[in-house]
Amino acid sequence: MTNLLNILLMAPQGQGAQQNGWMSFLPLVLIIVVFYFFFIRPQMKRSKDQKKFKESLQKGQKIITIGGIHGRIVEIQETTVTIEVENNVRLRVEKTAVAMDNTQTIEAK
Repeated sequence: MTNLLNILLMAPQGQGAQQNGWMSFLPLVLIIVVFYFFFIRPQMKRSKDQKKFKESLQKGQKIITIGGIHGRIVEIQETTVTIEVENNVRLRVEKTAVAMDNTQTIEAK
């Protein structure tokens, strides 16, 4: 008799047990969705825009480097950019060190 009782107690509970199993994964799924839309997706977009900007660098463009150096591009190589800082002082920096375009802020002054 106890064997029969044990078998009945260990048997699946039907639809209620399956729904409860799916409901326990719902918070995990929601956390993953929130992380994707608030952290991963915006970072991917920012990275894509930065790569596009670095590919579109042109001679004569005014830029700011990651270190805060303001200059104008005088020469572009495959991986480096030569910028003129002031009074014919030229610096060669990596393209990855170029942070942003400075054309609008200099023209406004």
